[in-house]
Amino acid sequence: MEPTDLMSALSDPTRLAALRLLWDGEEHCVCELMETLGATQSRMSRHMGVLKTMGLVVDRRDAQWVRYRRNPDLAVSVVAVVDAVLALPPEARKAVA
Repeated sequence: MEPTDLMSALSDPTRLAALRLLWDGEEHCVCELMETLGATQSRMSRHMGVLKTMGLVVDRRDAQWVRYRRNPDLAVSVVAVVDAVLALPPEARKAVA
């Protein structure tokens, strides 16, 4: 994983908000993410595809829904970067993005 690709994935507010929800380690249905983030299914799928491609999340098909969770096999260094970004106050996140 290239650092610039990781930073790009973390720079989008919707993806960052989704990661904040998924970072609890629990599994979350895409329908829950859509409702909580106010995103359409197509928009949410696109963002989750980026996070999945980056290896930050894994998914599981459950009937017509897809459930996502934090990738348990992430490198410690990647977890540290994501933790640091998620810990930033909102005004600092805007300055970074």
